[in-house]
Amino acid sequence: MKLYHSIGPNPRLVKMFAAEKGIALELRDVDIIAGDNRLPAYLAINPTGTTPVLELDDGSHVAETAAICEFLEELQPRPALIGDTPARRAAARMWWRRVDLLVVQPMTAGFRGAEGLPLFKDRVVCLPQAADDLKRSARQGLDWFEEQVGDRPYIAGDAMTVADLLLFCFVEFGAQVGQGLAPAHRRLAHWRDRVAGRPSAGLPWL
Repeated sequence: MKLYHSIGPNPRLVKMFAAEKGIALELRDVDIIAGDNRLPAYLAINPTGTTPVLELDDGSHVAETAAICEFLEELQPRPALIGDTPARRAAARMWWRRVDLLVVQPMTAGFRGAEGLPLFKDRVVCLPQAADDLKRSARQGLDWFEEQVGDRPYIAGDAMTVADLLLFCFVEFGAQVGQGLAPAHRRLAHWRDRVAGRPSAGLPWL
């Protein structure tokens, strides 16, 4: 299988997910800064122009990180990153969704309305007038996770799940764009170090 990838936290999530499962993917670079993702050849693969995209052995394509991760989980269930029982799968998906809603979406929109505005203003709807509020919302989301994680080693419990990989990728991204962890996020800092120590975290992503 081939993975069309670029810089950014979303392609990093899929690469870490595949690496944790021991799935080897052939990587195809997409230069989103140069706009390669808006060329007709790439839009024929993924009409939204986003990365990553997984090309299957039959030549079909799967886009969107959730769909790709779900596919890889079904393809190779062990080690389970979206749970190995109905209850654990529900918990993993619940926390996955919470990470997306409370951190990923406001952090991304805040970045696009501020530091990322020159890159994104002609590509997607940006909200520069709301950038500070969106960043504040992402910080509040991190504050909430700081309280919720408690003494658990991972976001959803004792085992690492896709929720950890997603939050890790965006915490690392946030640190690059002025939205990193705050000094008060001591539990999250320990959690972040735990995930950062895994071999999958060392894969290039910039």
